[in-house]
Amino acid sequence: MAIRDDSPTAELSHKLQKELPQKRVLIVDRHPAARDSLRMMLSALEITSVVGAGTSAEVLRQVNSSTFDIILSDYLLDDGRDGQQLLEELRQQHLIPLGTVFMVITGERSYHNVVSVAELAPDDYLIKPFTAEQLQARLLKAVFKKNFFAPVYRKLDEGAYIGALNACDLLLANTSPFELDVLRLKGEILNALGRHDEAEAIYRDVLARKSVPWARMGLAFALRGNKSLNEAESLAQLVVQEFPEYLSAYDFLAGVQEELGQLDAAQAVLQQAAAISPNNALRQRIVGDVAMRNGDLTVAEKAYSKVLERHRGSSLKQVDDYANLSRVMLDKGHTAGARQIIQELKRDWRGSKQGEYAAAVMDSLCLHAEGEPEKARHAAEKALHLHESLTADADPAKPMSHKIAVDLAHACLASGEAEAAQAIMKKVAAENNENPHVIAQIEGVFARTGNEETGKALLDQVGREIVEINNRGVMAARSGNLEESVRLLCEAAERVPSLQFLANATKAICALMDQKGWRDDLASRARSYLEQAQAKSPKDSRVLSGREVFQRVAGKYGVAN
Repeated sequence: MAIRDDSPTAELSHKLQKELPQKRVLIVDRHPAARDSLRMMLSALEITSVVGAGTSAEVLRQVNSSTFDIILSDYLLDDGRDGQQLLEELRQQHLIPLGTVFMVITGERSYHNVVSVAELAPDDYLIKPFTAEQLQARLLKAVFKKNFFAPVYRKLDEGAYIGALNACDLLLANTSPFELDVLRLKGEILNALGRHDEAEAIYRDVLARKSVPWARMGLAFALRGNKSLNEAESLAQLVVQEFPEYLSAYDFLAGVQEELGQLDAAQAVLQQAAAISPNNALRQRIVGDVAMRNGDLTVAEKAYSKVLERHRGSSLKQVDDYANLSRVMLDKGHTAGARQIIQELKRDWRGSKQGEYAAAVMDSLCLHAEGEPEKARHAAEKALHLHESLTADADPAKPMSHKIAVDLAHACLASGEAEAAQAIMKKVAAENNENPHVIAQIEGVFARTGNEETGKALLDQVGREIVEINNRGVMAARSGNLEESVRLLCEAAERVPSLQFLANATKAICALMDQKGWRDDLASRARSYLEQAQAKSPKDSRVLSGREVFQRVAGKYGVAN
């Protein structure tokens, strides 16, 4: 298949010129004069549905109340934030659909620095100064591409990945001006669904025609999915060497290296990427986590501090970020620094029970380190009370932090509350039994408090129970007793809402309804399980396939979902 130029044809360009005045635009700039100037330029293009925003907070209010076809954002925003951060926040929080055009406006001197480290790529960049004609040309090109991919984007926004695959195939069946882009998207969807053999075939086909870094990385992802870790590592290393600004390759490579037990190498690779793009808070958090597991407290402190700096005042801030940094301070013996972070946590999360809970937990650990055992015990008791209250009122789709729960168990052990600590640890271990990092954190706390053997026995017991509970439900399904399988797997998901159990229960319910007919009560339960699983790991292939199965069964019975 020939790869064609991606510029709009004259006919389509004419059609889009007629559509452009109907688009709704959000202008983001901290300077009112700049917003007015851009508004006048859009008016010259007959675009009149234009809203302005001077701060990131105002942007969030606008996108929560309205839908925009186009967002034009200056690179430098308020409070030291930038357009790249804004795009990260909007996409991670799913506040704008995939069909929204997001364009960054930047000065010529900063353009190359901005583009070289842009990871959540905007649809285009506009370099100041520019004319109305240049703006129109860029908008037409971006809108044309969004329109072309609209059938795929709509399905992805709905979480209908099989539908998105079908939409990709329809685009490929016709003469496509964006053939490689469609193949790239199709490969990503197949990898996300765990269909790695099919993804591998697509990427190898693309690489046979054109050596592009994204195809190498897609192939590496497929190989990793099929447990060919050494080959995946080699491919990712080549991409990093040949395309040093392809930053997602560093993240992937570090993940594979950690799987291979190369923790030092993984940390080094992540630090390379963080040095190139220091403002990516998500990566900085991962750097901190890996450095903590590696015992490198200095790097962990620097990374977690950067996360707090970038997310302060943002909807992306998490209580975990404060707890992570105060935990490092305590491990370094820097109780004054930990105390300062705890005070920031109390201030920034004032009025939040979740913030109060996290502060009480870290307070207890800090007081224990300061030699105040009685005060530490009172803080632990307060944290336990808040933990119980939050657990009772928790939204299953918004799980509480497992890291802070383990910290609470640590505080309980330090205060002599061994029974409460073990109950918390057992629950966290069961719900995160597939996460080696959580298990390692639990083991570390037991070891540091002189309870290593107790911890080992507890984790062994949890492992045996998980296997036993799961096997009972799976065996019932294999024997054809779907009702019993649903009962057992739902019981398991209610008792231990791990991703594995939630996904298994969802699929068992769908299998039963597929055979016996739709039931609102079971469907409601399956939806709840899917929401809980998605909150734990939204891109896990078991979550995506579970949603697909549910949507297929709902469609079979004509039920909207």
